[in-house]
Amino acid sequence: MPTDNFISQTTALRALGGRRVWSLMISLFGDLAQDRGQSIDGPVLSAIMKGLKVKPEAARVALHRLRNDGWIVSEKSGRISQHSLSAKGRAESAAASPRIYADPSEMVQEWQLIFTSDKGPQVDDMAALGFSAIQPRVYVGPATATPPDDALAFSGNDVPVWLRKEAEPHALRQGYTELLQTLAALQDSLPEADDLSPVEVAVLRCLIVHNWRRLVLKHPTLPAPLVSPDWPGHLCHLAVCDLLTRFPRPKLKEIEQYRAAA
Repeated sequence: MPTDNFISQTTALRALGGRRVWSLMISLFGDLAQDRGQSIDGPVLSAIMKGLKVKPEAARVALHRLRNDGWIVSEKSGRISQHSLSAKGRAESAAASPRIYADPSEMVQEWQLIFTSDKGPQVDDMAALGFSAIQPRVYVGPATATPPDDALAFSGNDVPVWLRKEAEPHALRQGYTELLQTLAALQDSLPEADDLSPVEVAVLRCLIVHNWRRLVLKHPTLPAPLVSPDWPGHLCHLAVCDLLTRFPRPKLKEIEQYRAAA
């Protein structure tokens, strides 16, 4: 089970926003058991939820909601319940994974500048197409994104500093700043991966993925030339990649064996 030291080290990460248990559970399944045929046994799920400081009754309510929403399916194997992502859950997790686990060194380089008509799509519609607003009716996005039919598009070249600043999702700056401070402290305080149990690694990865996911999925991807080196969102990306690499995803069997022996 998670040690007092580990619980203390991850307190700040647990204290960040986005503590809805059902959403936390989506992050957990998406990271630990996304593939077809993978399931998390009830006792293993309980051990991880305990490490996340989630009460048993809250975990049961979250599971019930996710089953009703078609995200999770549960079935009995003897006396043990086994929980897995449904086809819908796997599909939506797979759709989000490229953003969550993207390598910062492989960011898209080519970009475009888009001008829309006065009756063109709204900001949310353009975001769904992959474009970020910098001014009314003016957007930037990857060169691979498809603009509206009546839009005026220009291929991007050199990027002035002011354009990078305009392209940042300003509403999320505070959230990224808080996450960055927390991740930076974790990078300095956590032990080596071999010094953590499989349950602790699963808990740590879930907290990192969850707090990153709730921010990065709220805005379109910015091509690398449009990202300021000191933007908190970019620095968070680097820290998330570093931590998930340092603490590789444990195999479900390893967690089961550890919990059984504990």
